[in-house]
Amino acid sequence: MYMVKHGSKHLRHNTPTQEELKEIKRNPIYLVLDNVLDTYNIGSLFRLADAIAAEKLYICGDSEYPPSSRIHKSAVGTEEWVPWAKADKAIEVIKRLRDKGVRIISVEQNPQATSYKLLTPNFPCAIVVGHETKGVSKEVLKLSDIIVELPMYGVNKSFNVWGSAAVIAYKILETLGR
Repeated sequence: MYMVKHGSKHLRHNTPTQEELKEIKRNPIYLVLDNVLDTYNIGSLFRLADAIAAEKLYICGDSEYPPSSRIHKSAVGTEEWVPWAKADKAIEVIKRLRDKGVRIISVEQNPQATSYKLLTPNFPCAIVVGHETKGVSKEVLKLSDIIVELPMYGVNKSFNVWGSAAVIAYKILETLGR
């Protein structure tokens, strides 16, 4: 079955029907936002979740969440198409996902991190990204099955939250043959 692709104008001004939402074949990938504060990043992560047909996106901590005009602007309306939930703490979501057999992949610069090039995910899996300055919380890192990082070849020591998640998400999708 061919799924209709919508442009940003349509997405910003139209709410999906239940039938349209059911047509989306979801991949066994979750996105967990551990106290991501920038609404541009949150909106961009909604766009990423839509692009990869993620099972669900979790917004955790003191983050802003929909309805939000700032998230809506950067999400281009995809927050209406992506299943999502809000949680007080990322650690609560991580524990629930682990109990369901979901492999936890945190994206963080950390002494225990391995290169993203060596990532061989099992499914289902969750990609965890953290606060723009503080990163993924220590308690979440402790429960992670793997911590991966991207090499930084320039003068900046870190990459944008949504950009990092996108690199890891598409690396994971390669293993699904998508």
